[in-house]
Amino acid sequence: MALRARALYDFRSENPGEISLREHEVLSLCSEQDIEGWLEGVNSRGDRGLFPASYVQVIRAPAAEPPPPARYANLPAGGFEPLPPPAAFKPATQQPPPAAAPEPFPQPPAAAGYPFPPAPYGGSYQPSQGSDDDWDDDWDDSSTVADEPGALGSSYPDYEAAGGGASGRYRLSTRSELSLGSRSGSGHPAGHPHPHPPGGGGAKSSATVSRNLNRFSTFVKSGGEAFVLGEASGFVKDGDKLCVVLGPQGPEWQENPYPFQCSIEDPTKQTKFKGMKSYIAYKLVPSHTGQQVHRRYKHFDWLYGRLAEKFPVISVPHLPEKQATGRFEEDFISKRRKGLAWWMDHMCSHPVLAQCDAFQHFLTCPSTDEKAWKQGKRKAEKDEMVGANFFLTISVPTGPGASLDLQEVESQVDGFKAFTKKMDESALQLNHTANEFARKQVTGFKKEYQKVGHSFKCLSQAFELDQQAFSAGLNQAIAFTAEAYDAIGDLFADQPRQDLDPVMDLLALYQGHLANFPDIIHVQKGALTKVKESKRHVEEGKMELQKAEGIQERCNIISFATLAEINHFHKIRVRDFKSQMQHFLQQQILFFQKVTQKLEEALHKYDSV
Repeated sequence: MALRARALYDFRSENPGEISLREHEVLSLCSEQDIEGWLEGVNSRGDRGLFPASYVQVIRAPAAEPPPPARYANLPAGGFEPLPPPAAFKPATQQPPPAAAPEPFPQPPAAAGYPFPPAPYGGSYQPSQGSDDDWDDDWDDSSTVADEPGALGSSYPDYEAAGGGASGRYRLSTRSELSLGSRSGSGHPAGHPHPHPPGGGGAKSSATVSRNLNRFSTFVKSGGEAFVLGEASGFVKDGDKLCVVLGPQGPEWQENPYPFQCSIEDPTKQTKFKGMKSYIAYKLVPSHTGQQVHRRYKHFDWLYGRLAEKFPVISVPHLPEKQATGRFEEDFISKRRKGLAWWMDHMCSHPVLAQCDAFQHFLTCPSTDEKAWKQGKRKAEKDEMVGANFFLTISVPTGPGASLDLQEVESQVDGFKAFTKKMDESALQLNHTANEFARKQVTGFKKEYQKVGHSFKCLSQAFELDQQAFSAGLNQAIAFTAEAYDAIGDLFADQPRQDLDPVMDLLALYQGHLANFPDIIHVQKGALTKVKESKRHVEEGKMELQKAEGIQERCNIISFATLAEINHFHKIRVRDFKSQMQHFLQQQILFFQKVTQKLEEALHKYDSV
């Protein structure tokens, strides 16, 4: 009997030695023996390599030929560790590239006809084609705001050396007493774990929850694994606390007690280096301060990078795409401003992001105070509440009725995963349809209506040749009808700016959100996997119940935060799409009223003929 397995989820390989899987794909296994949670096999495309054991279900089916020999049958106990890509050795001060969406999370099928999001009409949403002149890589002292390379050292004094802590600062630690094999004192992995700790035997005190073999997975890079395994330790200030409360629909982020909005207006072209370099600056006016500041796109980009790194379980809205050409054209600037306005609205509407210190610094630091900007920027870049320590800042409900059922949480997350997949597919479809419809209005409909108008005009010119006085009124009425159809053609061409463009702007923003949730779901799924593994150790008598309960408690924190973010997404989605659909239909009604008015005016011209 040949060993085979069926893929339960999509999986995209990210490292040498791995192979990609497609959901429902049947694979041939080299061995049923997993290697630290990974299996080796051959997919339907003939590629051989490793893939997560949890992503497949082993089946047995008769086959004529034996399974291919295992490449890693003699792998030492340390496990398989692929070499990290060159990007993994970048200095800590550099921004890491955006992580690819992790699996399992099905991507929109290519068979649908849309392998990537189509650009709305006019080409404003073309993919990034290179460096944007509105973004430069220099944070020089001559610009409005400047930058210095920030060291990633500690921003807090030695708490224990001082003999105590300041008010409003708490020492929190999830460092477990588990014997975790080879592990560094900083809480970061010193290497891959052994299947069993050295000298561990079968005693309860020596059981471990194994680490993920893929050290580049989102669950590991976000710090979720280290937190769940009990390795996070840091100081949490009152201002860093993120509270999850129980609302009518379940866990939700505690509301911002001081809500505000921020407008983005008056994009203006400015220069520096005596006119050698140009850029666009946007005026921001937060409602809670009333003080305007000016920011460039590169400042938005810096802020987005900081927030995306700090909040692994929060969907930070994506910025409008960069563009290599036409950066100073009026249409592009107008479209970017609208995209930034949507981005700002979602930032201000989020209870956590709106109160983040880096975001408040971005909104309130005077444009001309370079020293203050540098200080705030360095503070954000030295933030210790990132990675595993970030999860220490999350405060969740306690007491009776506040516990989460793991199976129910898993069911809710799986349901949301299916929802986001369908929403992403339908948003892509609607974006394509709206783009095609707008293109037809701008070109085809306008041309067809003006062809009709031209034909009426030719008829009126022919009638004028009869030189009869009593036909002058008819000739004028037909000529007016021709002008009406010509004007209706112009109305069709201008209409997408009023109704379809705003819909496509909203879809672009939400496609960014939908691209974020695979990472968020991956972190939560990884935590659930560790809980299941610890429960299995308890049942086998290899781990004490108290240690397994600690893992489950930390998993609950991630689950509360994930459910709170899902709840916020649904709330803001209902608000946005209700408002945008109302606007769309109102503009459609106004459009057809204008068309009707033009036709009625033409009709009345025949009353006196």
